[in-house]
Amino acid sequence: MMKAVRKHTQSKWIVLYIERWLIAPVQLPDGSQQQRDKGTPQGGVISPLLANLFLHYAFDTWMERNYPAIRFERYADDIVIHCKSLGQATMLHQELEQRFAECKLEMSAKKTKIVYCKDGARKKDYPKISFDFLGYTFKPREAKAKNGKIFLSFLPAISAKAAQAIRQSVRGWRLKRRSTLTLEEIAHRINPIVRGWVQYYGRFYRGALYPVMAKIDQHLTKWIKAKHKRVRGKLGCALEWLRRIRSAHPWLFAHWKLAWAAVP
Repeated sequence: MMKAVRKHTQSKWIVLYIERWLIAPVQLPDGSQQQRDKGTPQGGVISPLLANLFLHYAFDTWMERNYPAIRFERYADDIVIHCKSLGQATMLHQELEQRFAECKLEMSAKKTKIVYCKDGARKKDYPKISFDFLGYTFKPREAKAKNGKIFLSFLPAISAKAAQAIRQSVRGWRLKRRSTLTLEEIAHRINPIVRGWVQYYGRFYRGALYPVMAKIDQHLTKWIKAKHKRVRGKLGCALEWLRRIRSAHPWLFAHWKLAWAAVP
């Protein structure tokens, strides 16, 4: 690790502090200390940077040197490698296990897998035909060609894990309890976050994002019920109220800009 750090900086104090930080003991909740002889602390502010630097030499440059024809993507420690056959994938899997062992790393047995990218042109049957990467699930999905014909393609869409994380975040806003705020104030608070979700997860197979964004409107409906006494306990009336607001102010909330009826 320190060899990689020294390659990119000549600053003695940076090298000194990183080296001290890597070997500093960890203090446990009970006050005791645990000595460390490998790895970087989980959650440490510089851990992602050092891990990325290490993997650049342990994986990126190794792949470019030994298998220049095989394409790959890596983001931090998440990697997707594009192989042309099962034989090539199996061989590379074994080579990588050996390479990582030399670098004192291990591939996660749970997360590492060989996936067949099944679509209309690749019709063979394999046990694994989907994988998650950067919040997306890649798997066979129906798509529409320019001529309107439906065909099977291998496409990404928001993953179940990412969708669940968004739903948990929305619940954490506790909109029902924000009855002292106006709808405009709520929109001002949540729009930067929602806009980021829409721009990232709505880039591919946007339809999979619609049910997730609809959860925001469900919580807004609960806010209306808590805010206005005349619709308290009347779900249908609250839904209709939200429909009228969306019709009059379609740009109020970031997710309302999607081409779909957010309110059921």
